[in-house]
Amino acid sequence: MPETPTRPLVVAVDGPSGSGKSSVSRAVASRLGLAYLDTGAMYRAATWWCLDQGVALVDGDAVAAAVRAMPLVMGVDPKAPGVHVGGTDVAEPIRTTEISAAVSAVATNLEVRDELRRLQRAAIDAERSDGGFSGGRGIVAEGRDITTVVAPGADARLLLTASEEARLARRALEIHGQAGVAQVEATRDQVLRRDSDDATVSSFHVAADGVATVDSSALSFEQTVDAVLAVIEQVTADR
Repeated sequence: MPETPTRPLVVAVDGPSGSGKSSVSRAVASRLGLAYLDTGAMYRAATWWCLDQGVALVDGDAVAAAVRAMPLVMGVDPKAPGVHVGGTDVAEPIRTTEISAAVSAVATNLEVRDELRRLQRAAIDAERSDGGFSGGRGIVAEGRDITTVVAPGADARLLLTASEEARLARRALEIHGQAGVAQVEATRDQVLRRDSDDATVSSFHVAADGVATVDSSALSFEQTVDAVLAVIEQVTADR
């Protein structure tokens, strides 16, 4: 496992839906004593907020204005990364099928992406200082655009990928508790259709220059975590 960083360490992880980037990133952050930022949850929270405020998701300008006014508070403790909008805990509501089906309409809004990228950069910068959750140790941030747009200068940039079959099975197990034929089919839309929608505004299937690829198709969860840690260890050894 990589040694404790002596200066802030920023790790950026991207990848398609169901690749395991959220759970793996949380585990990596926890092992290294770093903060954790789930940027996908920010888009889900924005979707929840717009629906809660009665904003029509087809009205791009209204959606962007609502998101700019959203009182979002992202928890960055990898062991308990809460998500609050105003005084409401939305960690569970944003994982509903309703939000999963609607989030792409918000996530492909370019003005929304600009606003949330600003918040993401601010969260990353906060963990470079002693006043952040990590006490200046750093952060693992995962989600769309992280390796190329939000944090292209991150110390370690990784694309975590997996085969379509593996990703569908994992998401089915996560949502339905089993990965039979019916459960896999039930998750196909929110995994593959959402990736197709998001791919219109973001690139996350092929690693950009300088971004390491970890294919977890044949790896267990722990093996995937170890593979990501190995990439980070190489980075920390070189700097």
